[in-house]
Amino acid sequence: MTNRRYCDFLAVVKREDPDVIITLETNGEWERTLASIESTHPFSLKCPLENLYGMHVYSRWPIEDARIQFLVEKEVPSMHMLIALPDGKRIRVHSLHPAPPSPSENETSEERDAELIMVGKAIRGARFPVIVTGDLNDVAWSRTTRRFRKLSRLLDPRVGRGMFNTFHAKYFFMRWPVDHFFHSREFSVLRMARLENIGSDHFPVLIDLVLGDPSSGHAPAPDDDDQAEAEEAMNRQGASENEVHQPGESSAELSNAETQGR
Repeated sequence: MTNRRYCDFLAVVKREDPDVIITLETNGEWERTLASIESTHPFSLKCPLENLYGMHVYSRWPIEDARIQFLVEKEVPSMHMLIALPDGKRIRVHSLHPAPPSPSENETSEERDAELIMVGKAIRGARFPVIVTGDLNDVAWSRTTRRFRKLSRLLDPRVGRGMFNTFHAKYFFMRWPVDHFFHSREFSVLRMARLENIGSDHFPVLIDLVLGDPSSGHAPAPDDDDQAEAEEAMNRQGASENEVHQPGESSAELSNAETQGR
């Protein structure tokens, strides 16, 4: 949010020309700047906030059955949507940015863990291909992230490709992979890249996926301990996977989205 190098960000967008753009920690000032990309990405979901948890999605393709939710904490949003591809296929996208454990925010990681577990359990058995992405404020090898992968059965495209340490962009000697991208087996990865510093404390990340070319990657399955720990973590926050919006899972909702796509 405090990054003012708007032109650098827009230059990366123009050069890479992604079909979907997701920004984190974006506020009203950033939203006014991002309005310039609406000529090429006319479909959007916007949640500008001044608390470092704002989020925006801009898409070249229609966004359907979308919802902004505050799943665990009242000032920390997540976004859940369908994106309709030109060939008529649809994909589910969940964009997250749970708050980290820190002296200034949460004393423990319980809020973050509960949100990841809720989403991980909610997307099991989805009727559409799934993408989950965002700043999860956790490293790739942590117990929490590994448990999320087991519960969701999603694939991590970094496996076999590298760490892609995205934070902190300004300190080369202290960098961790906290910005994540997970996808269901219906996708294969054409390219994944950490792009140049554009003034944020995080590097931007670009990923090219191919739908319809199933991945051969392995998704570990949860064991009884994973399931028990997941239920306990949600219970401590009074949370349930049933609270997570599941885009397109209701035929009536999908029919309505098709006629009123944003």
